[in-house]
Parts: sequence; C-alpha cells; structure tokens
Amino acid sequence: MRNSAVSQRPAPHLEFAPPAPEGRQRSLVIAIAAHAALFLALALATQWRTQPQVVQAEAELWSATPQAAAPRLQEPPPAPQPEPEPPKPEPKPEPKAKPTPPPTPDPEIERRDAQIALEKKKQLEKKKEAEKLEKEKAELKRKEREKEEKAAKEKAEKEKKAQEDKALEKKKAAEKAEADAKKRKQDDAKKAADAKADAARMDAMRNENLKRMQGLAGASGGENATGSALKSSGPSSSYAGRLVGRIKPNISYPGDVAGNPRAEVEVKVSPDGTILSRRIVQTSGNRAWDDAVLRAIDKTEVFPKDTDGRVPSVIVLGFRPQD
Repeated sequence: MRNSAVSQRPAPHLEFAPPAPEGRQRSLVIAIAAHAALFLALALATQWRTQPQVVQAEAELWSATPQAAAPRLQEPPPAPQPEPEPPKPEPKPEPKAKPTPPPTPDPEIERRDAQIALEKKKQLEKKKEAEKLEKEKAELKRKEREKEEKAAKEKAEKEKKAQEDKALEKKKAAEKAEADAKKRKQDDAKKAADAKADAARMDAMRNENLKRMQGLAGASGGENATGSALKSSGPSSSYAGRLVGRIKPNISYPGDVAGNPRAEVEVKVSPDGTILSRRIVQTSGNRAWDDAVLRAIDKTEVFPKDTDGRVPSVIVLGFRPQD
C-alpha cells in the first residue's frame, strides 16, 4: 500500500506541467512496457542456459492519470530446436553423350592402304627369310669347318700315336733283343761253367768211387794204376746221364723256373739198385724246384744197373729244369 501511495504521488517536476494528451500517454506506456518486456526477454535468454529456475519479475507503472494495467508478460516459449537438414539428394548421373560415329572411310583409300600393308608384310617376310637362310648357311659352314678341324686333329693325333707306338715297339724290341742276347750269353756262360763243373764233379765222383771200389775189392796200387780191376770198378761215363733221364720224367713242377738253376742231389743205393736215401748237397736257389727233384727220385724207387751189372752205392746227380 505504501508503494502504491508513493507511486500515486506525482513527480515534482510534473505537478504543474500541463496534462499530456491521452493518446501520447498510452503510446509512452506501451513503449515502456515493450522495452521492459524486451529487457526481460534478454535477461531470460542470457540466464536460460545457466539457471535451472526462471526468475519472474513484475513491475507496475503509474502515470499521472489512471490507466489500465498492462497485461502480464508471459514467459516466451523455448526456442524451437533446429530440424536436421535433410540429406542432399545424390546428383543424377549426367547422361552419356552418344559417341559420334566415325566418318565412313573411303573404300578406295582402304583398298590402297591394305595393299600397301600387304606389300610391306611381304617384304618383311622376304627379308626375314633371307636372314634365316644366311644364318643357316653360316651355321652350316661353321659346322663343316669344325668337322674338318676335328677330323684333321684326330688324324694328327692318330698319326702321332702311331709314330709313338712304333717308336715304343721298336725300343721294346731292341731292349728285348738286347736282354735276350745278354740272357743267352749269360745262359751259355753258365751252361759252360755248369758243364765244366759237372765234368769235374763227375771225375771227382768217379775217382772217389774207384777208390772205394778198390778198397772193397782189396785192390792195391795208386790212383793211376792200370790194372783191369781198377778200371772195372767205377760207373760208366753215361751212367749218370741215364739216371737223370730216368728220374726227370717223374718231376712234377707246376710253375716256371726263372733261369736254369741246378740242384745237386746225393743218392745212396743198395747193391740191387734200391734207393736208400737222398739229400740236397747244392741247392738251386729255388726251394720248390729242389723239392720237386727229391719227390721225383722217391718216385723212381730203383736205379738200373750199369753196363758192368753193378750199381754204385753213392752217386751225385745234377738236375736243371731246361736241360
């Protein structure tokens, strides 16, 4: 009520002013109300996002003359949410432009171009064929040349090998002839020495047998005695050879004997010719040959009698594989 009383009191500077026209006052009130509403709307707009409660304010304006109260301002409705923009329609594909048909070629030009292309193709084929023939000729010449070179090389190698073989054979023949001559010379010398030794041995054996026979027969006289008893007591000169000839067929020796070695065997015999024992008195140097001779004597068993009807009690015989 106090506020109403204060509001009804006119302002000092307006007491003695002439009354305003009625239409002007109404316009002023409306303008003030509109500004107040605008101010209120701005205040609400700034506080709408930060304050959950809406503050409402009321104001009464009094004029010098009683006026109808301004209508109560209502809260403005909330600003409508912007509707989402509808999706942009996809642009329609532009219609493809129809290709411009190529100009119809001139048949005469086509025929001429085809003829030119055919001629070029023929020339290219001829060129390739000529190159191919040249390559084949060159390859054939190369192969023939290689063949000739190979044949000449093989011929030269064969001739060289033939000459080398001939020289080698000639050398071998000369070496063999020299070796054979040397061996023959050695064999001849050995045979001569052996023959001489055999003769000396036979003479010694004959003399020994003569002495033994002299002692057995009670003969007297020296070695050079000329009595008939002394001459008839020894074996004949051919008796040893006859015995060797009788024994040698019984020798069985499977291998070859290098050279012509001599094995000397002393054989003891009973008066009837039966072989009592045998032993090597001089080896040949080949044990196998010595054993073969001893086996042959054992196989002979009995010696034949000499020309005088007697058999020496002891006799030394010599055996060679090549005699």
